[in-house]
Amino acid sequence: MAIAPIITFIILVFFFWFALDKDPTKLNSNLIDKPVPEFKLPALENPEIVYTSDSLPDELFLLNVWGSWCGPCHIEHPYLMKFAQQYEVPIVGVNYKDKTLDGLEFIESKGNPYSMIIADQEGQFGIDLGVYGAPETFIVDAVGNIRFRYVGVIDDRVWETKIQPAVEAIQGKPLTQLVQEQTP
Repeated sequence: MAIAPIITFIILVFFFWFALDKDPTKLNSNLIDKPVPEFKLPALENPEIVYTSDSLPDELFLLNVWGSWCGPCHIEHPYLMKFAQQYEVPIVGVNYKDKTLDGLEFIESKGNPYSMIIADQEGQFGIDLGVYGAPETFIVDAVGNIRFRYVGVIDDRVWETKIQPAVEAIQGKPLTQLVQEQTP
């Protein structure tokens, strides 16, 4: 009867061997090469302003899902501030399942890298995007199709190895850095 544990062990080794090739930050998305889902949601900073998919930029942009309750979002935020100041790619924020005051306090205390912030308090837009949690970032092309998805914190390494190459491949040209004014 010692055969059962050996067979179980072999099956587990086989399973874990194939799992090693999986990238935990790469989740398949049914929305790749499809339009951003339709939505009608308020702006975080002014609920009287209502954003729809027609409000999104007419150029390639990053769609970043975040929340003040999200620990990794606090880690990612300084990098988003840096990238927003360094590159000419707009970042649209989706404040996901957050209280308005908490989201506003987060932006007020840490800075605002976003060209606009969509308040998704109920989380329906996030569900439509297929969001598992935060942070998640999508690259959306100039015609409004989702072309790339990244799950997790975007830091310098992720920017240089995942996001920037994907943006450049989608644009068909190198990502332009903003010219920093220098004082003599």
